[in-house]
Amino acid sequence: MKNLRLNTMMEEWLPEATIDEMQEKMKNGELTSHDLVLMYQARIAAFDKTIKSVIELNPDALHIAAALDAERKQKGSRGPLHGIPVLIKDNIDTGDKMHTSAGSLALKDSIARKDSFVAAKLREAGAVILGKTNMTEWANFMANGMKSGYSSRGGQVLNPYGPGKFEVGGSSAGSGAAIGANLAAAAVGTETDGSILNPSSQNSLVGIKPTVGLVSRSGIIPIAHTQDTAGPMARTVRDAVYLLEAIAGKDPQDPATMALLPEFSHDSLFDDQAFKGAKIAVVREDYSGKLTEEQELIFQNAVDKLAELGAEVVEASIPASKANWGYKVLSYEFKADLNAYLNGLGPNAPVKTLADVIAFNYQHGEKMLKYGQEVLLESEATSGTLTEPEYLEELEYNLYMAREQGIDYALREYGADAVLFPMDGSTIGSKAGYPSVTVPTDYTQEGEPIGITFSGTAFSEPNLIRFAYAYEQATRVRRAPVLGINAKEKIHTTP
Repeated sequence: MKNLRLNTMMEEWLPEATIDEMQEKMKNGELTSHDLVLMYQARIAAFDKTIKSVIELNPDALHIAAALDAERKQKGSRGPLHGIPVLIKDNIDTGDKMHTSAGSLALKDSIARKDSFVAAKLREAGAVILGKTNMTEWANFMANGMKSGYSSRGGQVLNPYGPGKFEVGGSSAGSGAAIGANLAAAAVGTETDGSILNPSSQNSLVGIKPTVGLVSRSGIIPIAHTQDTAGPMARTVRDAVYLLEAIAGKDPQDPATMALLPEFSHDSLFDDQAFKGAKIAVVREDYSGKLTEEQELIFQNAVDKLAELGAEVVEASIPASKANWGYKVLSYEFKADLNAYLNGLGPNAPVKTLADVIAFNYQHGEKMLKYGQEVLLESEATSGTLTEPEYLEELEYNLYMAREQGIDYALREYGADAVLFPMDGSTIGSKAGYPSVTVPTDYTQEGEPIGITFSGTAFSEPNLIRFAYAYEQATRVRRAPVLGINAKEKIHTTP
């Protein structure tokens, strides 16, 4: 950057700066939202050519930031996100000049007619939507064997902690890599089964996968209405909570949000003594034989830490760990849900049905079919009416096993306040539609980030957040990735 003041701040202060620290500097007049946008854009220019985490920048971001700076002077701050640059996944509609494509070239020219509920809530909170993040194409519901973080539109996202060496996590890979690499203050990802939790764990982030219904899905390119949700990904629990507070809420366009939602103030969630008197059920069965010896040791160290912090830790066995999970529910729901989304884009949509997407992929096979499209074809073969017995039976099975024989079983049978899983958690919470919070716990000797995941029953986010915060405050393990030998030279660009 040519601005020496901002360049110094960008290099020495910004990378691991928290939202509270940004707000403090803006309140004191040391910094503006406009400055923050400039600095993050400079970091994206310097580092993202390799990582490929940001698929598109908002051309109006600087103007929006300037307007929010003026509003701050005239009226004061709207709250924790006022003027804070955030990124959102490329399957979340924005009614502006950016596209929403789910990573597919079939939708590269698609511009939503209005903001999604999530985007509208972010703007209402005063956030600056800096851009869209790359993602696994169609949220990894296109082909068997597709590499996490790959899309025909954006290319392959890489993990900033080990580009090409460590898995970046999917399908919110761009959100994970971007925030792991400090390219924005925080990001919104989406999850059907692990797509917030996994890239959060892989990029040393806090990821909150909310209860299905806490955050509206209207205006988000779907996979499956029974499991989909959007949620925050950030470097600290506090920052993730600020984002969650902003995007949660009832939306008549999404019936799942019309249930009785919990009311909580973020001030009540940051309790570093949360484990005292708490009981945590540790479930390892899903990961039996799947972890390396080093990963098992890291997880055990985390379990021991919970006991040290005052928790009663109990080893739990749950019937759901032996469930025979399939993905037919997703296959059936995807066609119905995607066709509804595409229809909502209006008559000028480049593709109007799943069948159109498949045809587009065949017509542009060299670019579109690197991994094939077997999963799309399986979904297209369904009726789209959700009437098939196979679908209805698997849906009921999933809900029963994941809830009554899964998370709720562990809480009830062991008298636990939360369930702890290794790494990025378990399919069980996703099938149940229940919340989970992933928090960094350590790194392997090679430097790969490792997380642990707290899960609970429906709308137990406040409890899980308290545990994640207490663990984070006691360990503080997160460190920024090294983004290249010539990092400073890349930032000090010349015309």
